[in-house]
Amino acid sequence: MTARVIDGKTIAAKVRQEVADGVAALKSEHGITPGITVVIVGDDPASHVYVRSKERAAQQVGMNGSVVKLPADTPRELLLETVAGLNDDPDVHGILVQIPLPDHLDEDEVVKAIDPRKDVDGLHPENVGLLFSGQRRFAPATPSGVQRMLVEEGVEVSGAHVVIVGRSNLVGKPLAGLLLERGKGANATVTVCHTGTADLAAETQRADVLVSATGIPGSITGDMVKPGAVVIDVGTTRVPDASKKSGYRLAGDVIFDEAAEVASAITPVPGGVGPMTIAMLLKNVLQSAQSTVG
Repeated sequence: MTARVIDGKTIAAKVRQEVADGVAALKSEHGITPGITVVIVGDDPASHVYVRSKERAAQQVGMNGSVVKLPADTPRELLLETVAGLNDDPDVHGILVQIPLPDHLDEDEVVKAIDPRKDVDGLHPENVGLLFSGQRRFAPATPSGVQRMLVEEGVEVSGAHVVIVGRSNLVGKPLAGLLLERGKGANATVTVCHTGTADLAAETQRADVLVSATGIPGSITGDMVKPGAVVIDVGTTRVPDASKKSGYRLAGDVIFDEAAEVASAITPVPGGVGPMTIAMLLKNVLQSAQSTVG
């Protein structure tokens, strides 16, 4: 069996067009331009690249995208004041504080300081609670992107056994919450595996849909995949590669060539889940702006 490769770029382009249409309608009908501001603290190169891509993506769909850059030694009080100012700014509908933060800053405290109505990352405890009570406001962009991919690819999720490897607050846990809901692209039986799972392969081999989000390159081998399963690789890790101009390449959790011989469909790295993350983030910003109209 040779798996169908799921093209995340094409699906993400469809989502971005939907967002662009929604932004145009909001502008023409209500004079509102959705705005997103990303706060970045420090000089982590990877974070700066990702933040710039968010800013450009927002501008490409007609949103106002801006970045607040703060030095690595920014005191706690100044960061919280910055977030408070954005909370009070009516032109800002989405606030992101880029993670990771320098060690002297408490990520949980900063997330809690964001107005939950502008928390387009979906990490504020209020939004987490709404998600798991079936009343979601925002869901984190990556798991939302995974669910949208499954829907677009016509994968039957209802009644399927989905195994998620990884229990992070950003991917594993919220994805489980999304897939447990009733409705389109959901209503699954979900197993979440983690470092305490006794026999990981025994669990993954039972999955109709296998999602790996650990950030451990090559941790999912072909013999861990059930024949005919759909494999979604969320892992994106920089690994050294002297043949690349950048000196590195992006690697997923899944050994692609092995899994592709067993699965029915599979996402590549790069070009799979990655493009969906920013697309779904923009969708959350649009939703936030729309909620301010009446």
